[in-house]
Amino acid sequence: MQDVVVIGGSFAGWTAALQLGRASRDVLVVDAGSPRNRTSPAAHGVPGWDGTPPADILLRFRNDATTYPTVSHVDGRVTGVRGAQDRFEVQLGTGATVGARRVLLAHGVRDTLPDLPGVAEAWGTSVLHCPYCHGYEVRGAPLAVLANHPMSTHQACLLQADWSAEVTLLTGLDGAPAVEDLKGTCIAIEPRRIAQLIPEAEGIGVAFAGGQTAQFRAMFVAPRVDLDGTPADMLGCACAEGPLGPYVQVGPMGQTTVPGVFAAGDCARPAHNVTSAIGDGATAGIGCHQSLVFPEMIQALERAA
Repeated sequence: MQDVVVIGGSFAGWTAALQLGRASRDVLVVDAGSPRNRTSPAAHGVPGWDGTPPADILLRFRNDATTYPTVSHVDGRVTGVRGAQDRFEVQLGTGATVGARRVLLAHGVRDTLPDLPGVAEAWGTSVLHCPYCHGYEVRGAPLAVLANHPMSTHQACLLQADWSAEVTLLTGLDGAPAVEDLKGTCIAIEPRRIAQLIPEAEGIGVAFAGGQTAQFRAMFVAPRVDLDGTPADMLGCACAEGPLGPYVQVGPMGQTTVPGVFAAGDCARPAHNVTSAIGDGATAGIGCHQSLVFPEMIQALERAA
């Protein structure tokens, strides 16, 4: 029986484990080894780590947390979670079952990328999602935004404001949403049907159905995210709808609507950022510990909240 099983060994999960380990609580971190930013060459906007490969940061996080003798980890996936506060059962892909008094969800979300050849190959390098994470490195260069989401126009205007004067909104994708009024901006509209993306050494090529091509330093997209089939879904945690998809509702100490279950990181916020995930992990780790010491202090979030 563990005091806490942390599901997900990325920035939020290891930060939470560190807080709990410093309280000498028995913690098991279960990590599937596929962090969301695994294809990105560097994490940006992280104080003290700006420009460092995400895997290097996570290794340091894991090493820091597992220095504490009560913190352990196992590589693998969680295939089932059931039970209630003080008697959860977490099933691993190996078939083993681990008991836990508390569960802390830090498993992130799944990205659903546009159904377009070449997107997956360039994801995280020249097909990007966040100007705050990646915009500085491509500033001043021709940029594209793929109109695959109601937020795409917002994304294009944001990029033009401080990252590039040359922004093109590509609307030639099946099912592209209507483009908002772009009067007063210098954003170009490119309506030609897109056949595929071509990853390049220093950018991304766009091949149109007629055979023409265009080159950009980077393309920004807004991926859809979902939580179907994740531990949060298995436990029945209430979710809210964000601009990219659902996220787990949490209270001020990371508590969910399920007693004894806490959540942190990308799965528990509408906007995603490494630094935010670290802060969320610290908060949820402390909240989880407080609930172990004072069971009535950290109440589950009301579903109507």
